[in-house]
Amino acid sequence: MADESGRRNDMTVAPERTDQVVVARARSLLDLAELTHQVLPGHRSEILEGQLIVNPPADGPHGVSLTGLTLALAPLHGGQTQVVQAMGLWLPTGRDDHAVPDLAVVDDDYRDHLVGFNCYRPTVFRMVVEITSANWRDDLERKREAYAAASVPVYVIGDREHGEVVVLTDPVAGEYRTRSVHRPGESLVLPESIGAKIEIEADLLLSR
Repeated sequence: MADESGRRNDMTVAPERTDQVVVARARSLLDLAELTHQVLPGHRSEILEGQLIVNPPADGPHGVSLTGLTLALAPLHGGQTQVVQAMGLWLPTGRDDHAVPDLAVVDDDYRDHLVGFNCYRPTVFRMVVEITSANWRDDLERKREAYAAASVPVYVIGDREHGEVVVLTDPVAGEYRTRSVHRPGESLVLPESIGAKIEIEADLLLSR
């Protein structure tokens, strides 16, 4: 495929699974991200700082943790908020940047804030949750910065790599000013700003 100048505009992306490589020609990273959904079923694409990231399907314990957390957050599902999985969040960090958190609590009127590509404005997100997998550094570093830049009020990380749950709150000028860490055997109360005070066990997010 060529652009207006007649030059080829080829893009290549390698998923985390080294036995699979996608080679595609596209006009934009968003086009390429859309293509991954078609040729790599079950994979999830995100664009962080202008780089396309293709995440492989989650493992079983990851899915169990998400289901458990979804059930724990049931009081928030309906009314003024909804609990959703894999809803895209449009980021202010780059033209096509977006993330797809494992789970989120969003305002009930989120449908009015669709940007495109199944991504919504960050203003409707009250909390995002990531449970780490092979790409754990993205969750701990790049997504922390991206969600803070988007002023997402609460970011929860089930850090299975280091065996702890991290709760980040109070984003200011692209950084979370408050950080709390909870280890196996401990419980934590999620901030009431998400819609209610919800107490969960740290182990819920650390299944391996």
